Amino acid sequence: MDDGKGGRGGVGAVLLAPVAGRTWREFAYLLVGLPLSTLYFSLTITGVSLGAGLLVTFLGVPVLAGVLAMCRGFGRLERIRVRVLLGAHISEPAPIRAKKSGPLAAMGAVLRSGSAWRHALYSVIHFPWAVFAFCVALTFWAVGWTYLLYPLWFWVLPTWTDQPGLQLFQNDDYSFYLDSPAEIALTCLVGLAVTLATPWLFRALTTVDRVVVGGLLGASRLDSRVTELESDRGVVVDTAAADLRRIERDLHDGAQARLAALAMDLGLAKEKFGQDPQAAARMVDEAHGEVKTALQELRDLARGIHPAVLTDRGLDAALSSVAARCTVPVRVEVDLAARPAAAIEGIAYATVSELLQNIGRHSAARSASVDVWRSGGRLLLRVADDGRGGASVRAGTGLAGLAERLDAVDGVLVVDSPEGGGTTVTAELPWRS
Repeated sequence: MDDGKGGRGGVGAVLLAPVAGRTWREFAYLLVGLPLSTLYFSLTITGVSLGAGLLVTFLGVPVLAGVLAMCRGFGRLERIRVRVLLGAHISEPAPIRAKKSGPLAAMGAVLRSGSAWRHALYSVIHFPWAVFAFCVALTFWAVGWTYLLYPLWFWVLPTWTDQPGLQLFQNDDYSFYLDSPAEIALTCLVGLAVTLATPWLFRALTTVDRVVVGGLLGASRLDSRVTELESDRGVVVDTAAADLRRIERDLHDGAQARLAALAMDLGLAKEKFGQDPQAAARMVDEAHGEVKTALQELRDLARGIHPAVLTDRGLDAALSSVAARCTVPVRVEVDLAARPAAAIEGIAYATVSELLQNIGRHSAARSASVDVWRSGGRLLLRVADDGRGGASVRAGTGLAGLAERLDAVDGVLVVDSPEGGGTTVTAELPWRS
């Protein structure tokens, strides 16, 4: 890989790979894997065989449950080994939960756990792979460094043995030794080639381990989906609570306060009606204006929750209405032959509304556009402006909260906002008609 220094970074990385920390950690991983896998294999096969043989009695059930629990412990150790030596984080599988309390319920939960059986399967099938990886890694490492350093230790053979050099083969009447300068140099070059290739071999071998550990010892797709849904449910609950607080605040500070003042004004007008009808009429006229203002505030609040035009006429009319109220000229183009699910339609409306509010408040744009279309089973929204740019989905921003709300329904929010280059926000939602 070129690092901008004439390509020297790529060549240097290849030459230094044999002595890099990553290479030695991967080599240590492959070496340690054999004794650990031997232990896992022996204990698992012995335990499963014993438990299966004892199933004719009740003793086989606790033995098998204990073996599976032991295999989960092996898995925990393997995930730690992968994280420490390979730098790969493998997510923890879901914990085993018994529906009832008691030892029988706990054993039943372990025996029904797919994760526990995957751990047992790993303990069995990883052993032959660990033997292969150990032998290949150790052979390449030893041959590479032995041949590479042969010029340094060549003198040992004629000095301390009766051989002129390293013997490659021998038959009854002929022996071949690496003892001439050309043969020594060629041996060194072969050792250099093997040594340079060894780190990439280690990475290939450990990549297999990463895949196997992630597939058998990590969280299953179902576990990951459950965790994601639990997180999304929390986001939905928090969003709903925030919306309720906002509605309550708007009602309390707006229409409710205005109506309370209106009630007081009408009470005063009632008292003055007999004494000063003209003053009372002026007060009633002012109260009438307050009623109109309160009604407008309530309409705006209702429109922000779920406007009637969205229910009656769909996204095209609803978004056109939002665009008409924006302080920036907005072009709206909705290309939908059908309507998505009502919930998705509401989220799409709220998303575009919030993005247009951001444009009006923060972008300093001269124009904006809203495009809505369907692609397969997804509803896509694109809101763009020609403003100052610099928008971000950093934590704590409005866009971050919007991204979380979309993620709660399997949606995606992508922001492209270079400084001075305008902002384009693309949202993707499931159709769910």
